[in-house]
Amino acid sequence: MMKLRTFLFILCMAPLTVFAAPPGMPLDEAPINTKDNESLQRGAESFVNYCLTCHAASYMRYNRHRDIGLSEPEALALLVKTGQKAGDLMFTAMDKKEGEEWFGVLPPDLSVIARSHGADWLYTYLRAFYRDSSTVPGWNNLVFDRAAMPHVLYELQGEQKLVVETIGGEEVQSLELVKAGTMTVGEYDQYVADLVNYLVYIGEPAANDRKRIGMYVLIFLFGMLGLTIALKREYWRDIH
Repeated sequence: MMKLRTFLFILCMAPLTVFAAPPGMPLDEAPINTKDNESLQRGAESFVNYCLTCHAASYMRYNRHRDIGLSEPEALALLVKTGQKAGDLMFTAMDKKEGEEWFGVLPPDLSVIARSHGADWLYTYLRAFYRDSSTVPGWNNLVFDRAAMPHVLYELQGEQKLVVETIGGEEVQSLELVKAGTMTVGEYDQYVADLVNYLVYIGEPAANDRKRIGMYVLIFLFGMLGLTIALKREYWRDIH
């Protein structure tokens, strides 16, 4: 019986050992605030200008941007570049076959990318590109090794190179800016923060409303709890 239990325990633990992955580079904390409409508007504009060419956000409609302070005419003027209507979904113009041919893999839909990878991962990833002549696009990334995506924001950030040092017997990788972009480091970090903030928002546009309503529900339930306790005491007062 003990042998059977031991075997079952090992069998259950096997997937954890097979699929365990070594930890990646430390992630920087993304300054996310989905209540900051100005940041979300800047992020939306950045997404349309740099991401929507290859990546869709097919669960998001242009007119939904009214929730971040843009009227339909403003959303159309700021975000729509291809003659789409306010109620249309944010599809990419790239053909699937073209995407697979150019990048070797179809660029993913970004509607829920922040929910699947996390805001910190995206924030670090978009700031961790470096030149690497051994890859097809000529870029690599410390967060996602040999990513198929080229560094589309390199003109803003500039070009970085990989620096490998041995510290305490361990190999430590870091990045060094070797060619300045049109933005300073602080400006680029803020630019990426706005973009990631927007990606978090489109992952669940109703999140702020859900949290606000949830607080009202909790207040109501606690209030009802107090009334229920008072009612219970009233009913049982003569008995006790």
